[in-house]
Amino acid sequence: MDSLDVPALLDHHCHSVVVADLADDALAGLLTESDRPPAPGTSPFDSALGLAVRRWCPPALGLPCHAPAADYLARRRELGAPEATRRLLAAAALDTCLVDAGLTTAAGHQLLPLSEFAEAAGARVREVVRLESVAQAVSATAQAWPLAVREALAAAAAGAVAVKSVLAYRYGLAVPAERPAPAAVVAAAGEWLRAGRGRLTDPVLLHHLLWTALEVCADLGLPLQLHTGFGDPDLTLHRADPSLLTDFVRAAEPSGVPLVLLHGYPYHRQAAWLAQAFPRVYTDLGLTASYVGPRAAAVLGEMLELAPFGKLLFSTDAYGLPELYLVGAAQFRHGLGALLAGWRADGACSAADAQGLARQVAADNARCLYGL
Repeated sequence: MDSLDVPALLDHHCHSVVVADLADDALAGLLTESDRPPAPGTSPFDSALGLAVRRWCPPALGLPCHAPAADYLARRRELGAPEATRRLLAAAALDTCLVDAGLTTAAGHQLLPLSEFAEAAGARVREVVRLESVAQAVSATAQAWPLAVREALAAAAAGAVAVKSVLAYRYGLAVPAERPAPAAVVAAAGEWLRAGRGRLTDPVLLHHLLWTALEVCADLGLPLQLHTGFGDPDLTLHRADPSLLTDFVRAAEPSGVPLVLLHGYPYHRQAAWLAQAFPRVYTDLGLTASYVGPRAAAVLGEMLELAPFGKLLFSTDAYGLPELYLVGAAQFRHGLGALLAGWRADGACSAADAQGLARQVAADNARCLYGL
């Protein structure tokens, strides 16, 4: 089973792409989670992800696998960004994309609006609402802010398939099992408003938002996605360990809201344990499968050590570059195919077991979870 006999993939967590022509350095910069320039004499192409890009993407642009980065970039410029984007997204063969619309720029360039992204990808697109972005846009007095946020989130999420929180970036995932007292929320909102309504980082407000999202998701029948694990330098990694959410997960159980732990690496085993231990917790590997390059099968195997097969979802977490869609899809198909081929060779499962597992993770689990 070198590749998976599965229908087109359902990407349950991703972002839009840039179609403007990018300078080589700017394009390469989107091959790393860092927002800093690379060290002198180094390139983001010289990485496991860079190898994966050079493995899977050149054939979509008419070049051989493993074409040198300079040749690849030259061919991309020759085709132009819109044509390269169309080819790369078509090669990913994605059926449906659930897009976090909370990011609108990459490398200083605008991302495609969802309707234009859907056309470029040839895929069905549904929106995931970013919690903190909605809250920051609310204009209200401190006293009225909690209710205004709830109403704004309910309105924004009414046509969406999920709500997503980036609490891990703003403060960390150690969320108390009790929601903040109303007086504390109003006081913190007052401080935030007086400070100029900047980026929300106050833990009282962030925890209030998460509990508000839980209520809104329960009302609308939506899952709540949470960023966990690695990301850009704005994040403090150990605070993004999904096991820090355990108290909140326990407290959230009566709501019935599914909690979806996104990517998680290097804490993917913790995420897998939470999915195994709590019926309403789901997980994925996201961009991890791209970043680890030739280790994709091994990391997928580590996730599946504990994660129930019906609780693991496919996503690319692609952002900015269409290459990340193709790499994410190809790494998943190849990595899971190699993993399941090993399981079959060892007698761990039948061909039917392997095919069923692949179909679940590729699309069926997400289709069921998001009601698609």
